[in-house]
Amino acid sequence: MSKTAGTKKKKGKEFESPYTVTGAITEGDIITKLSMLIMGLGNIAHKQIGKGIMFLAVEAAYIWFMVSNGFYNLSMFPSLGWREQEKVWNEAKSIYEYQAGDQSNLILLYGVITLFITFLFVIVWREAVKSSYKSEVLAKEGKHLNSFKEDFASLFDQNLHKFLLAAPIIGILAFTIMPLIYNISMAFTNYSKLNEHLVLFDWVGLDNFKKILNFGDSIGKQFYSVLGWTLIWAIFATVLNYILGMILAIVINRKDTKGKAFWRFCFVLSIAVPQFVSLLIMRNMFSQTGIVNTLLIKYGLIDTALPFFTNATWARVMVIVINLWVGVPYTLLQVTGILQNIPGELYEAAKIDGANAVQIFFKITLPYMLFIMTPYLITQFTGNINNFNVIFLLSGGNPTPVDATAGKTDLLVTWLYKLTVDKNYYNLGAVIGIMTFIVLAIVALVTYRNTASYKDEEGFM
Repeated sequence: MSKTAGTKKKKGKEFESPYTVTGAITEGDIITKLSMLIMGLGNIAHKQIGKGIMFLAVEAAYIWFMVSNGFYNLSMFPSLGWREQEKVWNEAKSIYEYQAGDQSNLILLYGVITLFITFLFVIVWREAVKSSYKSEVLAKEGKHLNSFKEDFASLFDQNLHKFLLAAPIIGILAFTIMPLIYNISMAFTNYSKLNEHLVLFDWVGLDNFKKILNFGDSIGKQFYSVLGWTLIWAIFATVLNYILGMILAIVINRKDTKGKAFWRFCFVLSIAVPQFVSLLIMRNMFSQTGIVNTLLIKYGLIDTALPFFTNATWARVMVIVINLWVGVPYTLLQVTGILQNIPGELYEAAKIDGANAVQIFFKITLPYMLFIMTPYLITQFTGNINNFNVIFLLSGGNPTPVDATAGKTDLLVTWLYKLTVDKNYYNLGAVIGIMTFIVLAIVALVTYRNTASYKDEEGFM
């Protein structure tokens, strides 16, 4: 098949646009090639004035930005600054004045923004070159070239998806991707209060990762301890919530159960109360001087207050148990909806075949629920790994050993909070954030890809 534009080259089951930058370089005329330097020149030459001016305006704005700020930002990016604040004597005023030095934090931020803007400019540049090449080819073939008005009208017709997706994509890039890259960059610096590196800091490569992963280092020991507890917590919180929520839903959904709506209301009531209120009440109730210990001592059941949140084992058990109070109702509602949609004919056929209640549950009810709820369980597991509220509001990560930054009930996410907000170890906090993402990504992807929901999406009957 020829490379004539206006057609599309087939690659397997996919179609590739014939208007490429490579095609513009190898087959474009002088105007198209010049459009690589002067964006929109090809469009203007072929009377697509509006589109050409837009591309040219983007290039002019980028050049202005780079000349005014961008090149300086990139020049400072490798060093992150070195000039310290200085105290200089002012003879005229007979006072000392402070001259501001470099702010590594701002240099890093501006450098990332400049790289991000450059990346976006390259994307627009590619589109401009391809557009110039397309206008050249269509003009040679005598085909119609859209005017600016026609291109604008197409945004509400065949290109409606581009119009609707533009704002969300820009929002994600600006408010999610770019801040994420900025925070990831901190993991490769010594940005922390250690050795007063809060104003001026440097690139340190993989040193922070080595420190976190080194079991012989105190931070490394804490990381593996917190990681282990995070996984244990997530497994228990997910499995127990599912099992207990499922049992409650099955019991309430039975034909013989009276007042189904009332019982569902009783358990779902905890959802209506803001979670932080419930957790703070529970925290006060089970504190050393809380109502639970007070009543137990008053009636002689114990001599000293039980260490609900001061002993590591007690604290870990308590956060798991109390999490059931706020988590089970959600599973109850999920399972109730699934149970009410299981075809009744399946149960009737199973009873005719002589199956008992246990067999019906393991052969029909449980497989049906797991097939539907596996993605939800993976999502819940991910949420429990990042369950900041329950841990922070109940135990605050305590008990915390002396000279340690992580408590015995801290999850990776609460430890990250302490390292950054409380301890100002922004570099280590960034590393913990990256490690948390890696753990979540591996567990979620591997688990989901091995479930029936993924392998046989439409095959369950």
